[in-house]
Amino acid sequence: MLKTTLSTLAGALAIAIITLPATSALAQQAPAAKPDPRVAMGGYHPERMDSQGLAPHVAPVTITAPENIPVNRLQVPAGFKVELWAHGSPGARMMALGDKGTVFQGTRAIGRVYAIREKDGKRTSQVIAEKLVQPNGVLFHKGSLYVIAINKVLRYDNIEDNLDSVPTPVDLTDAYKLPTEVHHNWKFMALGPDGKIYIQVGAPCNLCEINPGVHGQIRRYNLDGSGMEIVARGVRNSVGFDFHPRTGELWFTDNGRDWAGEEGFEEELNRLPANMIGAHFGFPYCHANGQPDPDIKVPNPCANVILPVTTLGAHAAALGMRFYSGKMFPSEYQNAVIIARRGSWNKTVKNGYDVLRVNATADGKNPRITPFVTGFLEKEKNTFWGRPVDVMQLPDGSMLIADEQNGAIYRVSYAK
Repeated sequence: MLKTTLSTLAGALAIAIITLPATSALAQQAPAAKPDPRVAMGGYHPERMDSQGLAPHVAPVTITAPENIPVNRLQVPAGFKVELWAHGSPGARMMALGDKGTVFQGTRAIGRVYAIREKDGKRTSQVIAEKLVQPNGVLFHKGSLYVIAINKVLRYDNIEDNLDSVPTPVDLTDAYKLPTEVHHNWKFMALGPDGKIYIQVGAPCNLCEINPGVHGQIRRYNLDGSGMEIVARGVRNSVGFDFHPRTGELWFTDNGRDWAGEEGFEEELNRLPANMIGAHFGFPYCHANGQPDPDIKVPNPCANVILPVTTLGAHAAALGMRFYSGKMFPSEYQNAVIIARRGSWNKTVKNGYDVLRVNATADGKNPRITPFVTGFLEKEKNTFWGRPVDVMQLPDGSMLIADEQNGAIYRVSYAK
């Protein structure tokens, strides 16, 4: 019995000694590399960029004190004045104006909705909703605030009379039936002259072929979420649109794809002709002024595509836009498009970080681009301190500019 046991132990020891090198070598092998998630998003070609380590800039989620917001660096045309109008809303983005003067703002990463109002002689910011998934879009209509997150639509009735005790919202999510993908699906919303709510659904990728019935589009709905209709297709990522004061036609910004090169593809300002509802604007096959995509190739990629009114620079992140219809600014601003460019990340030499004025005829001809508010970008250092994301006209004709980087709003006014 003892001999058998010793023999068994010796055999086991011999096997262990023989297999030890192989086991040790296996343990020393590097773990399998995880696939880069950017590859799955399509069109990832860092070798086309001068700096291959480019990555999005993360907006602060803490309050920036007024003394740390260098408004005096902002530059505007002669006769204009820019001032800090509100602060204390980290990550605040798109704006909507209530009937009683409350400014509502959505956010992305921080998941909040803010209300900025006059209280006790001071302009204050308060959180009225939180823990939502990128509630970027806000719309005020007939006393109600509509808030749209990635795939959730909420309506807060009689909101301005209940800011101190915000009511439980009406949940319209099931009626709107929005897709759940997060990428490029932070929403913008606006009320059209037809009384319908317009919402975009972005492409869930940097570059990919999409289901045109679900993604890469602008839709409109009845207020209750019924009657969905796709009004524009081939729209990669619009985060701003408005309706021409004379024609009522939809105009919108659209962001071009990344990793195609330092100078491509440019952002767009588009116009949807009233007789072309459902028209295609190019994505993913055709970009900017009719440039075929180098990675997804099809015959005649720009055939039957509506080309932009104008392009707005490569990687500049043209977002919120409004037609100016007030009486305060000079005549050349009448019916001009005011556009906030949040600024580039996918470009070695930074671009954007400003507010532009675009003048064009009502049918989108003869576009002219003029700088309106600059100074957020320090070109000699290739650095920025602010990121304008939205613009909104006040009843007196002045204009508000939302700065996501500082959680601030600036007011631009004019006096002769």
